[in-house]
Amino acid sequence: MERKELYVGAGQGQVFAKISEALDAARQFQNMEIVIHIAPGTYKERLEIKQNHVSFIGTDAEQTKITYSDGALDFMPEGDKRGTFRTQSVFIDADYFYACNISFCNEAGQGFKVGQALAVYADGDHLVFENCRFDGHQDTLFTAPLPKKEKQAGGFKGPKEFAPRRVGRHLYQNCYIAGNVDFIFGSAIAYFDNCELFMKKRKGEISGYVTAPSTYEGQEFGYVFHKCRFTSDCPDESAYLGRPWRNHAKCVIIRSEIGAHIRREGWHDWDNKEAWNTMFFAEYGNYGAGAGTERAPFVKMLSEEEAAVYTRENVIGF
Repeated sequence: MERKELYVGAGQGQVFAKISEALDAARQFQNMEIVIHIAPGTYKERLEIKQNHVSFIGTDAEQTKITYSDGALDFMPEGDKRGTFRTQSVFIDADYFYACNISFCNEAGQGFKVGQALAVYADGDHLVFENCRFDGHQDTLFTAPLPKKEKQAGGFKGPKEFAPRRVGRHLYQNCYIAGNVDFIFGSAIAYFDNCELFMKKRKGEISGYVTAPSTYEGQEFGYVFHKCRFTSDCPDESAYLGRPWRNHAKCVIIRSEIGAHIRREGWHDWDNKEAWNTMFFAEYGNYGAGAGTERAPFVKMLSEEEAAVYTRENVIGF
C-alpha cells in the first residue's frame, strides 16, 4: 500500500495548523496509508477519523495533546442532554488506526459535575495505541462497540446508536490511562500490555472502578491486562478493578502490580448477582499491596496453565 505523509504543527509553520485540516486533506488519498506527523502542542479539536489506515505520530505524548471538554450533562441546542456517546474528543470509526506518542484528553472535569466525558471513542478493528496517554475522569476510554441494547431509551444517543455492532480488536501498549468511574469500558477485545492505569481521587467512599466491560455473550475474550501497573492518588482500599456493564463481562489481569487503593475483594458485581454465572473476572500472578487471594467469590484465580492462554497473539491475533 502506498503511503502519504502529512504534517501538522500548532503555530509552527507546518503544512497544517490543525489535525482536522490534515484529516480533511487525507480524504483525497483513498486506498493509501495516511501518516499524520503531529508536532508538540495542544490541539483543542474534536476529531473524527473515518478513513482506514490512518496513523497519528507525535514525538512526546506529554507535549502533544489532543483535547476537548464536552460532558454528558451539557445541554444540546435542541434542549436534551448531550449524553455519554456524544462527548468524545476523538472518535475513531475506522480500521487499522495507529497512534504513537499522543495524549488524548477530555478536560470537562469530574463526573459528579459534568457526567461522563470520553477522551476517545474507539470503534474499529486492528486499532493500536503505543506510548499514548488517555486522560479524563468518568468514562475516559470507550472501547466500542456499544452493547446490543440500551438499558433505557435514548441511552446510546450518538454516532453509532443504530449502526450494526462489530467487535474489534485493540492493542494498548506502554500507555497511561487515567480516570475514576468506569474509565475503561465497552465490548471490544482489548489487550493492555505494560500500561499504567491511574485511578484519580474523587468525592465519596468509593473512588471508582478501573474497568466496566460489556463483552458479548459467546465472545472468548474481553479485556486482558498483562504486566500493567494499577496506581492511584486515592485512599487505600477505596476502589475496584472492575464491574460488569453487561452480564457477560470478561476481564483478566495477569502479572500486574496492584496498588493499595484496590479493595481486598478486588471486583464489584454492580449489585447484580444474576451476572455471577456469566461474567468472568480473573487474575493470575499479580502482586503489590492491592493484590491477594481474598477476592469476591465470583472472581477466578487462574492456574499457570489457564493463564498461559492469555497471550497477545491468542487474544487479538497481532
